[in-house]
Amino acid sequence: MSQAPQAADAAHDVVARALKAGADAAEAVLASRAALSVTVRLGELEEVEREESRDLGLRVFIGRRQAVVSASDLSDATRERLVERAVAMARLAPEDPYALLAPQDRLAGPNRPDLDLFDANDLDAKALEARALEAEAAARAIEGVTNSDGGSASLSTGDWTLVTSHGFVGAHRGSAFSISASVIAERDGAMESAGDGRSARHLSDLPSPGDIGAEAGRRAVARLGARKLSSQTAPVILENRLATQILGPLIGAMAGPSVARGVSFLKDRMGQQILSDAVTLIDDPLRPRGLGSTPFDDEGVAVQRRALIERGVLTTWLLNTASAAQLGLETTGHASRGLAGPSGVSGHNLHVEPGSRDLTGLMADAGKGLLVTSMFGPSLNPNTGDWSAGVGGFWFEDGAVAYPVNEVTIAGNLLELYQRIVPGSDLEFRSSNNSPSLLIDGVAIAGK
Repeated sequence: MSQAPQAADAAHDVVARALKAGADAAEAVLASRAALSVTVRLGELEEVEREESRDLGLRVFIGRRQAVVSASDLSDATRERLVERAVAMARLAPEDPYALLAPQDRLAGPNRPDLDLFDANDLDAKALEARALEAEAAARAIEGVTNSDGGSASLSTGDWTLVTSHGFVGAHRGSAFSISASVIAERDGAMESAGDGRSARHLSDLPSPGDIGAEAGRRAVARLGARKLSSQTAPVILENRLATQILGPLIGAMAGPSVARGVSFLKDRMGQQILSDAVTLIDDPLRPRGLGSTPFDDEGVAVQRRALIERGVLTTWLLNTASAAQLGLETTGHASRGLAGPSGVSGHNLHVEPGSRDLTGLMADAGKGLLVTSMFGPSLNPNTGDWSAGVGGFWFEDGAVAYPVNEVTIAGNLLELYQRIVPGSDLEFRSSNNSPSLLIDGVAIAGK
């Protein structure tokens, strides 16, 4: 779905009206989205969901006061009321010394790269149903699978336009195709569930529905016969599919607003080695077809590929305009916003650079330990970095999987765990956050 010209004109219109109504500066965001998803279960159609939306957000500044409003009706009368309300709210808002538009010299120029984020394949509900059925059927065909939580397939497209009163105009368009399946395996009265799924900007970049489903079935069967572990300290390997979950708190702690508020466990660690020197963490907003790719951030600032962690050393915060001003720094192009509030921050396409050993090699190096393939309920103290998570997976011995395990917890202080990370070589770009499998020695495991 593409924004009609008159719809894009709405963003220009409300910015001009805001200035005329007394605002010193303004920015408008126009976002449209269309999505279609189909869910099947046990070979039958279960649900079809269709969504279409178009929303306009307006942020206005009067001095260092700001207000943000939004609407889904783009009519002339609604736009007039939107501007009136925003200006009135800004006049009453408290002073915010860091409320301002992005600096003009940091805005993305007119020659922006084509990141190939849109695929024009337009699958209808029948085509998506066929893909979901194929994925579920392949999962159910795996011996040991006895029931299904369903298969699903979806397509979404979106457009984003940003207009500011200091001359920035930018738009980008993207698509996303998804396929997934989740099934239940049973043996001797014990049941285990597992699934698999992928998303991609282009349909041709997705694995086949049959491959997705078969992997879901194999993963469910492999979990049968799970045991509990005794509490101990042992090497832990986080499988590449979920390894970024232990790095999620790291990204949160690098967020400029958290650092500025003093609620980050990294707040005093800039320029220090906080991970092992085997770890380099890249943020690449310009990766073609990346799920987190963008030609500019949500304030119009130019973006670039950065090493957030270089051989274990913290090199930068994730900054938008406000947090950069508060810290006396410059924005890094990580502004992220919806329509109903000012900008926050987020990464784009994050990945850990791969090491030299594949998963089998990591297990061989560790000898014995826990291979984590599922994680739930992680808990973090953001001030200290103390972290824990419930996990399931496989115990390995002599470098090979021995048996599945469940109902265990791993825990530790992240600043200590990060120092012992050894990345594997099995990096796959499955989402906007990606990592190879990660080996960490000497992790506390709580079991029976």
